[in-house]
Amino acid sequence: MAIPVKLEVFEGPLDLLLHLIEKNKIDIYDIPIVTITDQYLEYIKAMEEQNMDVMSEFLVMAATLVDIKCKMLLPPEVNEEGEEQDPRAELVEQLLQYKMYKYMAFELRDMQVGAAQSIYRKRSLPEEVSGYVPPVDYDALIGDMTLNKLHEIFKSMLVRQEDRIDPIRSKYGQIEKEEVDMDEKALFVRAYLQEHRSFSFRKLLEKQESKAELIVTFLIILELMKDGEITVAQDRLFDDIRITARNKKKKAEEAQPAEAAE
Repeated sequence: MAIPVKLEVFEGPLDLLLHLIEKNKIDIYDIPIVTITDQYLEYIKAMEEQNMDVMSEFLVMAATLVDIKCKMLLPPEVNEEGEEQDPRAELVEQLLQYKMYKYMAFELRDMQVGAAQSIYRKRSLPEEVSGYVPPVDYDALIGDMTLNKLHEIFKSMLVRQEDRIDPIRSKYGQIEKEEVDMDEKALFVRAYLQEHRSFSFRKLLEKQESKAELIVTFLIILELMKDGEITVAQDRLFDDIRITARNKKKKAEEAQPAEAAE
């Protein structure tokens, strides 16, 4: 027997299914798919609206219900974990989500209706009231604060600032890089060597003006020793070191036997 139903009553196939579930007082987690499918198809047949764009949604849901009905007649499928799968699970999830959204829509509609019934009055405070600034009670603001307490707080802040200062690095001045021309210093040492021929290493170092010049001079002396241009001698441990320029002729004679041996 056909049941006259207007399509405008239901917003879609899920809305129709919820109506059938509530009408039959069915547990949404345990839907008797056979009963619901039969009733759903009866509603589809009774619909007088022939708009295919609307009817297609209801027909797709009808096909889904028939498919679930067929799967319920077959042995249950088992997933990878060995649990039986319920063919109605996906449909139940869709119904629960739709029911939640529908409830939220009702709440928003009620809030809209309530807001339409509220009337707000414009602010109408007199200028002398809106521009009033309460006086400052300095006694309440200061409280029990005194000059002595303020002085103690100030001294404690100074101590904290002093603790933050590095006692070593704070004494450093501006560190500037000393640049020493190695070639120029080498010319100076060679000129000094040609003038004195034999001299004290200490006196040579005393003529240098900075630590960087001392280091560069020491490196040049080592280079001259390596090239055989000077000889270095020390009579006793911790005595002054004596530097002597070698004779170029003697240096050449020493080099000739070495070349002949090769």
